[in-house]
Amino acid sequence: ELAHEGFQVCVIEARHVGGGATAAGMGHVVVMDDSEPQFALTRYSQKLWDELLRELPPECETLRCGTLWVAADAEEMAEVRRKNDFARRHDVPTEILDEHALYEAEPGLRKGLAGGLLVPADSVVFPPTVAAFLIRRAQQKGATLRCGVPARRLAAKRVELADGSAVEGDLVINAAGCRSPELSPGLEVAPRKGHLVITERYPSAVRHQLIELGYLKSAGGSANESVAFNVQPRPTGQLLIGSSRQFGDSSPDIRFDLLGRMLRRAMEYVPDLARLLALRVWTGFRAATRDKLPLIGLEPGTGVYLATGHEGLGITMSLGTARLLADSVLGRTTAIGLQPYSPARPSLRPAADGD
Repeated sequence: ELAHEGFQVCVIEARHVGGGATAAGMGHVVVMDDSEPQFALTRYSQKLWDELLRELPPECETLRCGTLWVAADAEEMAEVRRKNDFARRHDVPTEILDEHALYEAEPGLRKGLAGGLLVPADSVVFPPTVAAFLIRRAQQKGATLRCGVPARRLAAKRVELADGSAVEGDLVINAAGCRSPELSPGLEVAPRKGHLVITERYPSAVRHQLIELGYLKSAGGSANESVAFNVQPRPTGQLLIGSSRQFGDSSPDIRFDLLGRMLRRAMEYVPDLARLLALRVWTGFRAATRDKLPLIGLEPGTGVYLATGHEGLGITMSLGTARLLADSVLGRTTAIGLQPYSPARPSLRPAADGD
């Protein structure tokens, strides 16, 4: 965004473009409604994605498959109706599916489910190649890229690198994800680990991004370990299977007990997954905040701008975050309010003893 605004931009990448959390994620561009600020940023970002999707080359593997939130019982159908009412109030197209319509949409789902909510505008992309495309586009506007030497220390107008060199400029943005607290000490961002599995090619096995409504309890809860059903069709015919969430585990190693729980959960919803061949399993780390909203804006007392803490919505929120930050730097009115994402917001403060 800043390169397109005429800034001389230098992107400092510790390893290579499209690595880290970008490579480890599902690439689901989704509108979420856990809170009004979360909805505002995901919806704004999705509109920017809709503009970008038309420009992306084939290797970015875009697919507007929609999201199908699956309800297992009457309680979850009540959540379907709540989500549908919220979406309609905010002009997001949705469709409530009863049990019969659910199986017409996804014949592979097990019998006995209550229904679901279809959000047809959601899409998927392949994050590493999208990141490479965006970098190339910025370079065409004069941006430079430095790969292989990580940043070690940040100041308002200076970035010190691990090899002892430094880069200076008028502003510095910390967008280092889980590494952001290393560069901005005291930042309330913690890594949350997840597992993903990708299968061989099985075209038409799943048509939509399928997510159980229980995922919202898993994703929004405070348990140190949880799993939920989340399956994504890829344009290649492969399936991405998730998801798991862990706090307090900094090892990239696969936790086979947790992986087993995750896959069993997926097979409870789509029994035929048991017949599919898995090609690869990997883990990744998402940068999470206490209140489940990202940090966008100037960090108090440092002069460093922040763009981090997006947890599992980093791909979705990336374009909106970049546009909001650019507008803020340039003194323009932002499309949505920045206060809910401010690094100085009260909800980031540690809870008092006994809370």
